[in-house]
Amino acid sequence: MRIDVVSIFPEVFRPVLASSMLGIAQERGLLDVRLHDLRDWAEGVHRQTDDYAYGGGPGMVMKPEPFFRALRDLKADAPGECTVVLMTPQGRRFDQRAAEDLASREHLVILCGRYEGFDERIRSLADLQLSIGDYVLTGGELPAMVVIDAVGRLIPGVLGHEGSAAEESFSWGLLEYPQYTRPAVWEGMSVPDVLLSGDHARIAAWRRREALARTAALRPDLLDDADLTPEEREFASGTAQEKEAGRLDEGES
Repeated sequence: MRIDVVSIFPEVFRPVLASSMLGIAQERGLLDVRLHDLRDWAEGVHRQTDDYAYGGGPGMVMKPEPFFRALRDLKADAPGECTVVLMTPQGRRFDQRAAEDLASREHLVILCGRYEGFDERIRSLADLQLSIGDYVLTGGELPAMVVIDAVGRLIPGVLGHEGSAAEESFSWGLLEYPQYTRPAVWEGMSVPDVLLSGDHARIAAWRRREALARTAALRPDLLDDADLTPEEREFASGTAQEKEAGRLDEGES
């Protein structure tokens, strides 16, 4: 997969992209991330990428011309299907499903804004507008890093174990089940016996049930879209009710 990132601060990406699995993925040729300075497509001595807003108001607005020129050149450099992603607080909430969808694409171009936002015409370039949460950051660089990390690790061969991504939180509609490693007992806390049994069927059933219980307790909103049997939904509903009752009891004490 190729990912082109357009930003006025491309240098902030380098330490993140060179680290851990993203760095290894690039060394193996599984991921090709290219960083571009938007100013390379700006005009004038100062290579200006922002200007005052028509109609007045505080702050500066990103100009359309550099983005249009950048995208035109990047598409010409990589013929084929290209998905343009605009990082903006007004975009769709980025989640695991969006990451899985983007991981199936051949070429992504991620546009990062700054200041008070984009000239509205820039939005016409985007196939997808994404936000990582209901808050405002100083620019689109940090959200773009989140997207690259979440997408990059889903590319086949990037993770050490092919099943790792499939069993993580959100990948199957639930939070991930509890995990343990050695020692079996630490400061009086023991690993559940079922995980030491070697019975894979029992372990799988335990993990599924624990994932249900954890999701019901911490993120009950996820249960609406989860693929559950009637028995599992009844169990999850009971767990959520018990959690709520406990919370109310604590508030009354």
